[in-house]
Amino acid sequence: MKKIYSYAMLLLAGAFACTSCSDDRDSNPTIAQPTEFTINNPATANGYVDLQESKTVELTWSQPVFTTFNAPVIPTYTVQLSTTGTFNKEYNDALDDNTGADFISMAETFSTCKANVSTESIDRALMQLMNWDETTVPTQLAVSIRVKAAVQDASFTEYSPVLSNIVKLNTVPYYMELKPADPEIWWLIGGDIGDGTWGDAIGQCVFPMLCVKDFEYDKKSGQGEIEWIGYLAGNGFKLRGSMTDGWATQIGQGPAFGSFLKNEGGSGNITVPEAGIYKITVNTAALAKVADKEDCTSAVTVEKYDGAAPVFTGMAISGSFNGWSDTDMKPVHTYAGAENHDWYITYKLAKGDEIKIKQAGSWDFNKGGSLVTTSDGMYAFGVDGGANFVIEEEANYLILFNDITGFVRFIKQE
Repeated sequence: MKKIYSYAMLLLAGAFACTSCSDDRDSNPTIAQPTEFTINNPATANGYVDLQESKTVELTWSQPVFTTFNAPVIPTYTVQLSTTGTFNKEYNDALDDNTGADFISMAETFSTCKANVSTESIDRALMQLMNWDETTVPTQLAVSIRVKAAVQDASFTEYSPVLSNIVKLNTVPYYMELKPADPEIWWLIGGDIGDGTWGDAIGQCVFPMLCVKDFEYDKKSGQGEIEWIGYLAGNGFKLRGSMTDGWATQIGQGPAFGSFLKNEGGSGNITVPEAGIYKITVNTAALAKVADKEDCTSAVTVEKYDGAAPVFTGMAISGSFNGWSDTDMKPVHTYAGAENHDWYITYKLAKGDEIKIKQAGSWDFNKGGSLVTTSDGMYAFGVDGGANFVIEEEANYLILFNDITGFVRFIKQE
C-alpha cells in the first residue's frame, strides 16, 4: 500500500536533483511540503463506540498536496491514537520501557483518504499504550485521533511528513490479553493447487502459505516472510490475502513470469515456464508498502527449489487418540499430473492428546515438536523424531502438513 507509483519516484528524484534549465525547473512537478490536511469527525463522534461489540470505525480525510501542480503521488497514511491529546512521545513496541508515551501509531497503514479501522485493533493499540490490567480498563474513554501522511521512496524513506488536525472518538474499551499478532498468511489457489478447480475448500482446493522457521514476525502486524515449497505443473495459480474478501486482495502475474501485480483483478495467473518443485516467498511487510495495482516483484519471488523433496505415497496422524495407529491424511494436490507434498485431515482432538505426523505404514519419517498457539489454532516446525505434539484445547481441527518443510498447522473449525 505504501509504494509510490514510478512517476512519483521520478518526482522524488527531481525534488533533490539540480537541472541546467530554468524552464524545466519551472514546469516540472516537484515534491512539496504540505502544511495541513483535514481529518473529518467520525460519524460516531456524538455517541460511544463499544470496541468489543462494534466491528469498524470509518475515518475520512482530505488529500494533502505533496507536489507542485498537484501531480499524482500516492502517500502513506498512518492513524495515530492518544488518550491525552498531546501527542508528545510515541509508543515504540521495540522498547521495553515506554514510560511517558502518550500516543501510538496503528499497525495498518492506508493509501487512500478513507479507512475502516477495526475496533479490535483500536482496543489492542490502547491496551499497548496504557498497559491496563483487568481491573484498570476504564468504562468510557475519549480517544484523540490524528493521521500522519508521508511520501516514501523505494527504500521506504519518508519525505514531507504532515499531520492532520485532531478529532475525538468516545469509546467503551475492554480488556484484551495482549499476544503477538498471528503471522500474516496468504493462500494459494488455482490450476496448480489442490484439485485444480479454483474452489475455496481449504485442503481440497486451497492451501495456506507457511511460516518461515526462526523468522521474527512483527508483533503488532504479524507481517514478515512466508513461503511454500511444492510442485507446480504450469497450470497457473494466484495468491489470495483472504478467502472471504471477494478477491479484493490478490497477487497475480504481470506482463511475464517473474513479475507480479498486487490487487489487480485483471492480472494473469502466475504460470511457471516448466513443471517442477518451486519455492514461493512473500514478504508481507514489503508487500504492505506496495500500492494497489502496482508491481510487487520486490516482495514476491517464485523460483526453482534445489533442495531434497522425497515423494511419499501416504501420510498419517498417529497418537494417544488412536492407540498410535495410522489415521490416513489426504493428499492436497490431486489434479492430473500433480506431485503431492501437502496433506490434510479434519479430526477432533481432546485437550492433552498427543500426536505426531508420520509416513503411512512406517516410523522412518515422523515429525514432532513444540506447538505455537495462534488465534485460530496452532502451528509447529516439525522436528524429525521430535517430541509428541500436545494438544492445548479440545476442538475439531483441520490439520495441514507440508512434507518438504515439515511445517504443520492446526486450524480450529467452527
